[in-house]
Amino acid sequence: MNAPSANDAIAIKHIQSAIRQADADLKQRHPILLHQNAIGLTICLVSLLGMVLSGYAYLADMIPAWACIVISAFFASISHELEHDLIHHLYFRKNRFVQNIMMAIVWLMRPNTVNPWFRRNMHFNHHKVSGTQDDVEERVLGNGMAFGLKRIIISLDGFLSISLRINELKTMKGYHYLGFVLRGAPLAHLYVIGLYGFLAYHGFFSTGLSAALGVSSPQWLMSVMDIVNVFMVVWILPNVLRAFCLHNITAALHYYGDVDSLLKQCQIMNHWALLPVQLFCCNFGATHALHHFVVSQPFYLRQMVAHKVYPVMQENGVRFNDFGSVLRANRFAQDAKSELASV
Repeated sequence: MNAPSANDAIAIKHIQSAIRQADADLKQRHPILLHQNAIGLTICLVSLLGMVLSGYAYLADMIPAWACIVISAFFASISHELEHDLIHHLYFRKNRFVQNIMMAIVWLMRPNTVNPWFRRNMHFNHHKVSGTQDDVEERVLGNGMAFGLKRIIISLDGFLSISLRINELKTMKGYHYLGFVLRGAPLAHLYVIGLYGFLAYHGFFSTGLSAALGVSSPQWLMSVMDIVNVFMVVWILPNVLRAFCLHNITAALHYYGDVDSLLKQCQIMNHWALLPVQLFCCNFGATHALHHFVVSQPFYLRQMVAHKVYPVMQENGVRFNDFGSVLRANRFAQDAKSELASV
């Protein structure tokens, strides 16, 4: 990406100063916010506990499956933001043992991702080349694609995305399909086997197809599926919901192709209609753009100061709720045509 113009550089500094000042003011009023490591660890453990207790409540017949899925998806979405912060070493920078334990926890809560240690390099690359064809992190989630059924389908699952777009994605610098797949081991592999095994089993035995063919499920397979069904509710389906919400939001809010300034990398998506989606991606659409301007800001501070810096961001050129960008294949220029998109 080229160096920003003089006007853009001034606007960027205004936004960064506003974010940092809002953080400083908040910490001055609430000194407890100075204990960043303790806050991060507490949020991590509470999120994990929330997901575990939700699963326990389902197994104990205290809540229905749908409630467990919704509650667990909410807590899993928090772990994504924690991973984001951990990637930037915002917690326990000088104690890598605790930091790595936290990294392992947030990965365990979200099995449909590559491992966070591998993602660290991918995310740093995202900041360097955001909005370009080599932005692996966003392009595998559909950023830059023409809007249509294919883009919607791949937003359901990262494995589907990289598998259906092998030829397209192999042109990205530093990307290799097999290497990417292996970086998901073992959690993403268990996720894929569990999810598609579940769909195949119930698709075959619950639709009448098995009866038509005169095939019945053996007892051992039924016993295995009883276990798979539990994991689907407490672990896999919550992350299907979380990932679908996050992938659609992040692929929509990042611009692609004609990005020549930090001001054009992201938009703010805080429209009220997105609230149900924001619930399962930790309000990502409304706050992520702040991270592009100040990467050292913990996610919980972004949530607390975002509304205060919105006016400064808007005055200095950051767009808000540009839903049309999806129809333009994420091009910043509002007269761009969708056929410019990658396929």
